[in-house]
Amino acid sequence: MTLAVRYTSARTLDTGPGVSAAPGPGEVELAPAYVGICGTDLHIFHGDMDARVTTPAVLGHEMSGRVVRVGPDVEGWHPGDAVTVMPLRWDDTCPACRSGHQHICQHLDFIGIDSPGAMQQRWTVPAATLVRLPDSVALDRAALVEPTAVAVHDVGRAGVRDGDRVVVVGGGPVGILIALVARAAGADVRVVELSSHRRLLAEELGLSTWDPAADDVAELVHQWTDDAGAEVSFEVSGAAAGVETAVEVLGVRGRLCLVAIHPRLREINLHRFFWRELTLVGARLYDRTDFEKAVTLVADGTIPAERLISKVVPLTDAPSAFEALEAGGDVMKILVDCGNDKAEASA
Repeated sequence: MTLAVRYTSARTLDTGPGVSAAPGPGEVELAPAYVGICGTDLHIFHGDMDARVTTPAVLGHEMSGRVVRVGPDVEGWHPGDAVTVMPLRWDDTCPACRSGHQHICQHLDFIGIDSPGAMQQRWTVPAATLVRLPDSVALDRAALVEPTAVAVHDVGRAGVRDGDRVVVVGGGPVGILIALVARAAGADVRVVELSSHRRLLAEELGLSTWDPAADDVAELVHQWTDDAGAEVSFEVSGAAAGVETAVEVLGVRGRLCLVAIHPRLREINLHRFFWRELTLVGARLYDRTDFEKAVTLVADGTIPAERLISKVVPLTDAPSAFEALEAGGDVMKILVDCGNDKAEASA
């Protein structure tokens, strides 16, 4: 019997039998090695997504692992291949898909939320979701490819260009990844973050930070840009104050990229949008090009994935990892070790 971490009700996880089946036509069975816990997983853990998930729900969509078996008609994949998964299944028939935006399909199956995820010892997925990993990338670091793909998509949506001054509001894992990807694109970046631990980590990675509790961010932007304002801001905090800051720091025709999921309506200074001709863009998920670029950024060290991993816990300790992330503190990214980090996975 294989094991899986299962969400059963608000704040309740257990370890029980996995749900993976033998691969059918067009499918591949994987042995997940490491699975990251993200903010969406925490929302599920809190019971905020009970209307969407089907219990018991196997969580996890940030992963790395190896191919175990391939189903009929699957070509190009073999047991032992190192992979990550772009966890999206779309219908190819809705208006979004027909317009070329399959990643925001109007009937999207986000694997790991809408269907069983990777936090189990065996996992069967469509072969079309696989993304190859180079042998040079350690599988624990490769578990950060998915959130890096989020950051790549966000930076692309914001149209970050060489020389842009960029303010990232929120220095959690995705905020730090956005800052690193934007810097790699040639931007001059500032990270606004309340947590001293997160600011310290950002600074150790060579990023400049501001503390909104102690610093007058608007005045600092005034000095930094000679009163021009930033070209781009990212709202990654999920807080009302973060939205206000992300709008306030922008200069004429600045671009605000909304990344965080806001669970409630927020007030926004529309007069400033009018006065400065600002642009607001949403950014959700990623496409395959984003994923492949993320693999490259992790592989070449542009994303120092090992610095973002706070802790690795065994599969059976996953419930305590959720509680540690919920408590905050000095934790950035926790990985769940599914016990399959081997040279070759076997059935």
